[in-house]
Amino acid sequence: MYDFNLLVCCSWNNYGKAKDEIIHLLEGLGDKNPYVKRTIARGIIGVRTCIDSRKVIRRLREIFNQDPLAVQHTSKWIPIDLWTPSDIDSMKEGVKQLKEGIQKGEKWRMTVEKRRYTQHHKAEIIKEIAEVINEKVDLENADKILRVDIIGKYAGISLLKPKEIFSA
Repeated sequence: MYDFNLLVCCSWNNYGKAKDEIIHLLEGLGDKNPYVKRTIARGIIGVRTCIDSRKVIRRLREIFNQDPLAVQHTSKWIPIDLWTPSDIDSMKEGVKQLKEGIQKGEKWRMTVEKRRYTQHHKAEIIKEIAEVINEKVDLENADKILRVDIIGKYAGISLLKPKEIFSA
C-alpha cells in the first residue's frame, strides 16, 4: 500500500527534473527529507512530506504567483487523505471515512482518475461510490471534490476544496 500524502504529475519523460523540483520546493517549505518516488503509472510521482499537504498547496500557489518559473517540471499537485485497495468495497469504506467532511447542505462532485487499472469502468466506480454520500451533487460549482486516484492495486482518496489542488 502506498503511503504518499501527495501525488504530483509531470510529463512522462521528465521524472528526474520533476523529482529535483519537488525536493527543492519542499525543502524550501521546511521539509528537509521529503520522500519522492516514481509510481507504476508513468508521469505520476508519489510524495511523502512531513508538511500538511494542503499547506503545501497553499504555499506552492503563493510561490507560483510570485515566480511562475519556480514550477517548470511538474504540472499538478494533489493531496491524498488516505489509501485503500482499489476494489469497489475498499474504496467505498475509504469514502465513508471522509464523507463527514461534506457538511449538510454543501454541494459536491467526484473526480475519478484511473491509471494501470482495468477492473472497473469509471462510470461504474462513480455510481457505486456516490451511493455513500447523501448530499447534493453539483458538477459546476461544488463546495467539495471527492477525488479518487486509482493507480493499479491502490486508490488514493481525498476530500478537497476546489483550491486545494495546484495546477501550473
